[in-house]
Amino acid sequence: MDARPLTCSIGAELHGVDLAAVSRDDGLFAELKSLLLEHKVLFFRDQDMSRAEHVALAKRFGSLEDHPVVGSDPEYAGLVRIYKDLDSPAEHYENAYHCDATWRDNPPMGAILRNIDGPEVGGDTIWVNMALAYERLPERVKEQIDGLRARHSIEATFGARMPLEQRLELKERFPDPEHPVVRTHPETGEKILFVNCFTTHFTNYHTPDNIRCGIDYAPGSSNLLNYLISQASIPEYQVRWRWTPNSVAIWDNRSTQHYAVQDYWPAVRKMERAGIVGDRPF
Repeated sequence: MDARPLTCSIGAELHGVDLAAVSRDDGLFAELKSLLLEHKVLFFRDQDMSRAEHVALAKRFGSLEDHPVVGSDPEYAGLVRIYKDLDSPAEHYENAYHCDATWRDNPPMGAILRNIDGPEVGGDTIWVNMALAYERLPERVKEQIDGLRARHSIEATFGARMPLEQRLELKERFPDPEHPVVRTHPETGEKILFVNCFTTHFTNYHTPDNIRCGIDYAPGSSNLLNYLISQASIPEYQVRWRWTPNSVAIWDNRSTQHYAVQDYWPAVRKMERAGIVGDRPF
């Protein structure tokens, strides 16, 4: 596979690859997975594959998962339609740096996203290398966050605009999980900064080592969390992809965040994503 890096930190575009064929070939899939671990997000153009082939490729990585708010294709469980137009619900935003579904106990391992239709200009997506974001933190900050844990919430994000009863029902189905602020990649061993827009607060910050008086906790802990979340916005850690019809992105959700730029109104943007079940962060 001809993999051409797009930046110095993350992302490669692959040429001469037929993803439909990869979905059926053990050797090709092994090569693709190795490149994914190396580059964290892979990009492809002109992939005229069917929904069935899209799902088959994603299932090479593992089982697929539905989305409790957005839902999925009625014929292909786990294939989520992300269709954006002027009538799209406001809560279905993507223009925030996020790691998919960290409000799950086991966030997704990754995803495969295909462009069905989109604007001539705009609607790009940005991915961020969160292993590099951790690596380049000041040492004093690494020491401060060592061992810290945090809550992630679907209620405070997707649920925020729901009626009270519906929001509480969503919270009951998906209680806020607790994840390490720095997770370890289960395959590469990399340390990854693992907080994003779904993260609400630290759960074990309020200790004598961190708190002398109240201001150290509020707003001290939230200031630290906001600083960590802001690392995803640093351009040196990013790659930006311009979509064309039948272009595809495959990313490792464990080590990246992404941001879907919503600058294309009133144009329509139609994407289909297969999300792959992951493991519990440690």
